[in-house]
Amino acid sequence: MNVSLQQLKVFVAVARERSFTRAAREFDLTQSAVSRCVRDLEDAVELKLFDRTTRQVELTNAGASLERRIGRLLDEIESTLREERADHDGHTGVVVVASNPVLSSSWVPQALAQCACSFPELVVSVRDQPQSSVLASVEHGEVDFGAVCVAEPVDSPLLHAQALFTTPLHAVIPSTHPLARHDSVRWRELREWPLITLNADTGVRAALEAALAANELKRRPLQEFGHVAAVARMVELGLGVGVLPVDPYRPSPGASLVSRPLVPETTLTTVLVHRRNRSLRPNAAAAWAQFVASTSAHARIADALGGASAA
Repeated sequence: MNVSLQQLKVFVAVARERSFTRAAREFDLTQSAVSRCVRDLEDAVELKLFDRTTRQVELTNAGASLERRIGRLLDEIESTLREERADHDGHTGVVVVASNPVLSSSWVPQALAQCACSFPELVVSVRDQPQSSVLASVEHGEVDFGAVCVAEPVDSPLLHAQALFTTPLHAVIPSTHPLARHDSVRWRELREWPLITLNADTGVRAALEAALAANELKRRPLQEFGHVAAVARMVELGLGVGVLPVDPYRPSPGASLVSRPLVPETTLTTVLVHRRNRSLRPNAAAAWAQFVASTSAHARIADALGGASAA
């Protein structure tokens, strides 16, 4: 069966208008060209689609059934093509970003706000996923790009990564805690207390395990949670010392808590990742650029506030 898209579009137009003449005007064709197009379609599908008289054109039962189904399909094709054109416009369409839970509740909303301000017609949809799932989603092409926290550079032949900023791990404690008396806390000073931190879904575990091993704390009691708020609440109730990434991109752990940098310093790096051998669509590239720009803008604000406080 050899049926062209043009034949189907002409058929739907004739069915809608009930006129070969009006359909011909719509496509800037002659009436005979439209008639020939419909006749070729009838021959190809081996069905009579119209009953023709000198005064009117009526759909046969087969023609009416085909028109309903083909009309929906043509609408879907048009909608798909419009969406694809929008995606390649750069400032419209939908971009899908995967992010681990901690970034989704801290820095990512700032990046989304930057995108919304710069490109009001661009929709950026965030999938909140465990860190391993973020990387898998990017590798499989299920999302445009992802945001993760890593202790070591991303080592994958399938992924391109751009580092954005680093975040030190801090001890998070009540202001009355003995460790709060100092400007910093050495890792080995944590041996007296249970530790409360974020789980592997957030990307923190790899950095924490390396630091615990290096400072002979590998077997410390450890509780892990998926969100900063859960860690902070446990610390507030005196159930242990929190170990969290702390920087200007993340909300304060809590008004009743203070944080002290852990030394030797252990950091996490926030990176954006996309498929190495697949170019970002223009609208995804625009969103990526805004995510990168949001870190620079926030750093300038933080520096200004720091300077004002020092003054």
